[in-house]
Amino acid sequence: MIDEIPLRADAQRNRERILTAAEEVFLERGAHVSLDDVAKHAGVGIGTLYRRFPTREDLLAATYSARFLAFSENSRLRDTGQDPLNALRVYLEELVQHTNVYRGLAASLGTVLQIETPGCLATSQEGARLLHNARTAGAVRPDISFSDLVCMATAISLATEQDSSPQAHVAHLVGVFMDGVGKR
Repeated sequence: MIDEIPLRADAQRNRERILTAAEEVFLERGAHVSLDDVAKHAGVGIGTLYRRFPTREDLLAATYSARFLAFSENSRLRDTGQDPLNALRVYLEELVQHTNVYRGLAASLGTVLQIETPGCLATSQEGARLLHNARTAGAVRPDISFSDLVCMATAISLATEQDSSPQAHVAHLVGVFMDGVGKR
């Protein structure tokens, strides 16, 4: 897990400044912005940023962790009594919509979800749980993996991230994918 060792007070302040700056810069200019720009916006040196977040994906995962936690919790709460295939469809649509909050995050989604922030872990576990439920109900082919879902979320995110109003396009593409993963 990232940052398991408690940080000194000044290091914790720097970490929070970096995360706040990253959130602002990623929202404004996208996930591919220079990490040097993030460090400058945070008022720290690039070495300080890399000490806390060795890769861009580490920084993206840490910055996005709270959003992913809320997303996975909402999915769990909504799932009660819902058709397993529909629950998986809604999860995938919302994962794409969450991915498109930062332009360019889609290209790193698979790597980001493997980073062990609380939000990334919760999102991956929730997707795996919903996939398992759909498989158990016989609604999804047995050869479909969570990695397949992430690949489709990535592809759909890349296809729709420039749309000014992508909801209908996302729903259509997720529907096409879900028709393909359904049991025949």
